Amino acid sequence: MAVVPEHRVQRGHHYAIIDEVDSVLIDEARTPLIISGPVEVTVQHYDKLKPAVERVVHKQTLLVNRKIAEAERLMKEGKYQEAGVLLLQAKRGAPKNRRLMKLMHEPGVQQLIEDTESKFMKEKKMHEIDEELYFAIDEKANTVDISEMGRNAIAPNNPDFFVLPDLSQELSRIDKDPKLSPREKLVEREAVQREYAEKSEKIHAVHQLLKAYSLFEKDVDYIVQGGKVIIVDEFTGRLMPGRRYSDGLHQALEAKEGVAVERETQTLATITLQNYFRMYEKLAGMTGTAATEASEFWEIYKLDVVVIPTHQPVRRVDYDDLIYRTKREKYNAVINEVERLHKKGIPVLVGTVSVEVSEILSRMLKRKGIPHQVLNAKHHQREAEIVAHAGERGKVTIATNMAGRGTDIKLGEGVVKCPLCCLKKDEALQRAKTPEEREKLEKLWAQCKVQDPSECIEDMPCGLHIIGTERHEARRIDNQLRGRAGRQGDPGASRFYVSLEDDLMRLFSRERIAAAMDRMGIKEGEPVKHRLITRAIENAQKTVERYNFDIRKRLLEYDDVMNKQREVIYSLRNDILDGKDLKDRVFTMIEDVFFYIFDSYTQGRYPENWDWDGLRADLIEHFLVDIDIPDEEKQNIKKGELEEKLLELVKERYEEKERVVGSELMRNYERLIMLQVIDTQWRHHLYELDALKEGISLRSYAQKDPLVEYKREAFAMFEELMFNIHRDVVRFLYRFRPEQVSLPQEVMGTAHKEEAGGIQTPQPQEQKPGVKTPQEKIPTIGDPVLDKKFLEGVEKLKKEGKIKAIKDIGRNWPCPCGSGKKFKKCHGRNL
Repeated sequence: MAVVPEHRVQRGHHYAIIDEVDSVLIDEARTPLIISGPVEVTVQHYDKLKPAVERVVHKQTLLVNRKIAEAERLMKEGKYQEAGVLLLQAKRGAPKNRRLMKLMHEPGVQQLIEDTESKFMKEKKMHEIDEELYFAIDEKANTVDISEMGRNAIAPNNPDFFVLPDLSQELSRIDKDPKLSPREKLVEREAVQREYAEKSEKIHAVHQLLKAYSLFEKDVDYIVQGGKVIIVDEFTGRLMPGRRYSDGLHQALEAKEGVAVERETQTLATITLQNYFRMYEKLAGMTGTAATEASEFWEIYKLDVVVIPTHQPVRRVDYDDLIYRTKREKYNAVINEVERLHKKGIPVLVGTVSVEVSEILSRMLKRKGIPHQVLNAKHHQREAEIVAHAGERGKVTIATNMAGRGTDIKLGEGVVKCPLCCLKKDEALQRAKTPEEREKLEKLWAQCKVQDPSECIEDMPCGLHIIGTERHEARRIDNQLRGRAGRQGDPGASRFYVSLEDDLMRLFSRERIAAAMDRMGIKEGEPVKHRLITRAIENAQKTVERYNFDIRKRLLEYDDVMNKQREVIYSLRNDILDGKDLKDRVFTMIEDVFFYIFDSYTQGRYPENWDWDGLRADLIEHFLVDIDIPDEEKQNIKKGELEEKLLELVKERYEEKERVVGSELMRNYERLIMLQVIDTQWRHHLYELDALKEGISLRSYAQKDPLVEYKREAFAMFEELMFNIHRDVVRFLYRFRPEQVSLPQEVMGTAHKEEAGGIQTPQPQEQKPGVKTPQEKIPTIGDPVLDKKFLEGVEKLKKEGKIKAIKDIGRNWPCPCGSGKKFKKCHGRNL
């Protein structure tokens, strides 16, 4: 994060023009933009837990296979109800099991599973289905739920592995135990909090490993290259090096693939694309496929979609989809069609949705002896070369997610048969403005070898042919793939080959189409081609689009809450970065912290009831101001007068410091310390908001709106954040020594332009001797007692074998000093 104005890269948000606007504002909008950095301390659980999770995944595979075999036997005996239960369990346990998918092609099997699932959901007994599995997979929600049987299999010798202690109850029990001394209570509290943190991290690691094994496929969602797991963009097929899945999922994938598990990351800053681009006063964009998302563009961004007519009439013929029962049948049909077109000298572009499918088709073409090129995430370096030749006569190109590559393919010599296409004769005549133009067109048509347009409609003899091997979730992506052919008036054709095993069909529309194929008596290898079937697939895509739109809309609603907080924080940060009113801002913070401390210890009407020791200790801690008022004077003191005198003394102490340091350097220190505190506290705040968001949906069980509850609690957390910023800034500004803070070169006025040296978090000075902190008050940083207890706590952890060095302390563990704070917010702040 920038600490001097010269390092800022963002300008004002006046206007933006976005290329491929649907890809940016629609496809990418489901995932927020996150700037992340490594955590200070990480505890590695993924490699240790991998064998246990692998064992459970293997057991689940065997269990599902046994259930499928038993279901087949029961169906032969006519016991369909019992078979339906077993098949539903198999579907919940391994939805992509090949044996199950093959069985579901049998007439009536798909409907049997659907009816069984509907019955159990209606009776609210789905838990009975999942209890007999090790874990249940929900592909639509992208979740994995582990059952009691799965928990026992992962930790057979530790029945309490998944049992989290009731933290509030345990802490309350410790506080109320009269047998424990204050020191023993602190030790007990540390042990309970440490156990809770360790257990929750291990349970989270187990769930992420299960997701990695069950929901993410190699060469589909990611590839392994150079000993690293690299995400594959599902829309463009390109690699995304540098990007990582959050919440430990990427570490789980690294453990699964046996590569080095990198350190976990934490969020430094985050924003959704929707809220980022809504910051611009004027916004516009261009794309060839926005019409299907016009309603979302208006609802989210208040942007109208205007369709611009094509420069030349579209000569591409879009054929109805061909639907097969299995992927094997579909792939064979695709290879046969490619072979037929290749013999005719027609260039073919085969579009796939994953690296895995592109390589399967490549192997099949090699067996047929058909020369071809493969363009996917593994061969992206040759993209320009491959695309340059894709339109030449007889060329065959297999491309993964070619739709997102925005590339025009130039047709080679001999690919276009006629100078002017007879398919668009009527349209061209209407565009002709003079008799001379019409006469010229008639002469060109006379040279056309095909006199009957229906011949071209049945089997387009020229141009680039597009073969889609699977329908995408969004119609726009399919339209983009089709749009590779028929550019600028060129001829071409497109057709999609679909199977009932494709993810889109399997999750959203399989039962209706499967039932239709059963009624029609379709045999193996025989496709279904009908406009109604194509329309049913489009309806399935609309269902997915609505589902994804709801996800994006919900994400935006939650981010709008954070967005208001983000605007306040970054507005404050920019003002500080620009050096606006720094001293006035510091004095405002000083007053806020002082009034809070003063009011906290002067409750009640009479001075003898005030906590004078607590007030004295906190004034020393935050402002290095000591008060020693004789007892006889305390009786006659007035609260207002005392408040005024102490505030004047606090401000005078700060003025003394400025006179020593110098006004110019003091402003620089103020800026750097405030920026450091804001960044640190905002980072912790984002972490806490993420934790709040994860569990807030459970409020719906109490008939409460999770969004309203999230807004309410997030606001309370933001108020606490602002006070924490003020408190830490004040504490550091009063306690820093100039030699402890390294200013960036730009601040010192040198001509160097290299990266700034940064700021070291100021270390607190020692308190004045003779000042005693009350025994019942938990010490904080800067107190010699605190530092001594910290060292004692570290030694204790080493003896227990829980750490070898201070760096091994978990960032979310209780600080060993016994302050009651997390390590990251206490002694760990400076590591």
